[in-house]
Amino acid sequence: MGIWNSSKRPVWMDYVLLAAGAFLIAVSIKNIFDPANMVIGGASGIAIIAKAKLGIPLWLTNTAFNIPLFLGAWKIRGWRFIKRTVFATVALSFWLAIIPEIPFVADDLLLVALYGGVVCGIGTGLVLFAMATTGGTDTLAALIQPLLPHYSIAQIMLVLDSLIVLAGVSTFGIYIALYAIIAIYVLTKISDGIVEGVKFAKIAYIISDHTDEIAGAIMEDLSRGVTGMDVTGMYSGERRKMLYCVVASKEIVQIKELVARIDKNAFLIVSDAREVLGEGFIEY
Repeated sequence: MGIWNSSKRPVWMDYVLLAAGAFLIAVSIKNIFDPANMVIGGASGIAIIAKAKLGIPLWLTNTAFNIPLFLGAWKIRGWRFIKRTVFATVALSFWLAIIPEIPFVADDLLLVALYGGVVCGIGTGLVLFAMATTGGTDTLAALIQPLLPHYSIAQIMLVLDSLIVLAGVSTFGIYIALYAIIAIYVLTKISDGIVEGVKFAKIAYIISDHTDEIAGAIMEDLSRGVTGMDVTGMYSGERRKMLYCVVASKEIVQIKELVARIDKNAFLIVSDAREVLGEGFIEY
């Protein structure tokens, strides 16, 4: 799996991922979101508002916002907790300072939301994959959470980012903010796909009177393993065997045809598996 296997890739590769991710985030902020005045939360959103109201460069606001947060995190959590995030944040400020401002799609808010969300989502995913963040509300939420133990970091981040988006509404209007919601959704989906894996699989649950025959056909025709579990129908009290099988998405059609050929009365449930490790799927 190359660089995607965290147990095998060298530490320097993580920092390459952080630098690359910070570059993509900087491009999305400076050349896509900022020219369209689109605020999607985080330190970048504060930077866009500060530039519009006060003329402060994006990189300067990003740096100034994060310095006290890092000092607090260093004191409370230690250097090991923040060193990668410090690197990613410094890299982001560096790219924001040197990348030329070339607006790509500022006149079309839908394209801004879609392309900005994709570019920023890829960058954010690379940074998260290398076990860091670019500071901002992530770090602030981590510092606030011990004071509010009944709330998760994600919940606190949601509140903080929502406040920043509302500040964007007061500055640039509700129309742009509605498109910002699209950008946030796309960004989240893309970054989650990179961090959690994009190789989906399918899970098949099969209840039949011919489980041995079906299991044999799956193992022989598809070369997939099958697990048999004893189950009891709570209404009928009848004890039967249920087959559990994980297959690639493209193989689920073969599973359906195979089960229908052997037992047209079989009970078949198909569900999604977000990520599958080992046994012919993604390598650990």
